[in-house]
Amino acid sequence: MNYVMPTRILGSTGERVSVIGLGGSHIGKSYLTSREATRLIRSALDRGLNFMDNSWDYNEGESETRLGRALKEGYRHKAFVMTKVDGRTKTEAGRQINQSLKRLGIDHIDLLQHHEIIRYEDADRIFAEDGAMRAFEDARKAGKIRYIGFTGHKDPHVHLYMLSKAMEHRFRFDTVQMPLNVLDAHFRSFATHVLPLLVKDKIGVLGMKSMGGGVLLKSKVVTAIECLHYALNLPTSVVITGIDSMKILEQAFEAAGTFQAMTKKQVDGLLARTA
Repeated sequence: MNYVMPTRILGSTGERVSVIGLGGSHIGKSYLTSREATRLIRSALDRGLNFMDNSWDYNEGESETRLGRALKEGYRHKAFVMTKVDGRTKTEAGRQINQSLKRLGIDHIDLLQHHEIIRYEDADRIFAEDGAMRAFEDARKAGKIRYIGFTGHKDPHVHLYMLSKAMEHRFRFDTVQMPLNVLDAHFRSFATHVLPLLVKDKIGVLGMKSMGGGVLLKSKVVTAIECLHYALNLPTSVVITGIDSMKILEQAFEAAGTFQAMTKKQVDGLLARTA
C-alpha cells in the first residue's frame, strides 16, 4: 500500500515538516553504499518525507557528504535540512558550520542544532562570551542557517538547565530534540519533565530513539510500528528514525500513514507491557 506521509508544523516556525524524519547516522554507515543512500534519501523526498536529520560528526562526515550528494539534481527544494555541530566555542562551532555547508553542498542549513547537550557545563560553555551560540547567531545573520535548536539524550534535567540558560540570555530555541519512547516514560522521563515546557513555549519537539536504538525490538514486547505510534502520539513535530533500507523506509511510511491518536487506555496498555 502506498501510504501518504502526513505533516505537522514545526513549533512556531511556520515550517511544515514530515511527521517522520530520516535519521542521519544510519545513512552514512559503511554497510550501505553511497548509491543506496542516495536512492533511499531521494525515494523518501519524492514521497513527502522531507525532514533530513544529520550531524557534523556522523560517520566522520560521510553522512553529510551522502546527503549533499542526494540533494543535487533538483532535490534541495524538497528537503528540510537539519544538521548538528558539537563545537562548544565560537571558533570551533564556526569551523564546523562552514565544513557542514561544504559537505552538504548547500548555501544554507534549515535547522542547526547544538549536538549532545549531556552535561551541565555544555550549556555554560555554549552561552559563554566566546561560546558556540555566538557562531550560531553570526551564521543566522549571514544567512547560513535559518533556525536554531539543541539535542541531548542523557538527562532531562540537563535539557531544563539549557533552556534556563537560554532564558537568562533572552534567547529562544526553535527546536529541542530528545529520546521519546516507551521506556522513557518509566524513568527520568523527557516526556514528563521537558515536553510540557516545550509545548507551552511552542518550541518544536523532535523525538528520537523511539525504538531505544533497537533494544526495544529485541525485547519482543513491542513492535516497531507501536514504538513509532507511541512517539507520534506525543506532541512531537517530527519523530526521527534510522532508515537504512527500502524495507525500513516502507515501515516509516506505514507507521505515519496508519497513525491515529491513541486513547488513554491504549497508551496505558502499552506502558504496562514495557514497565
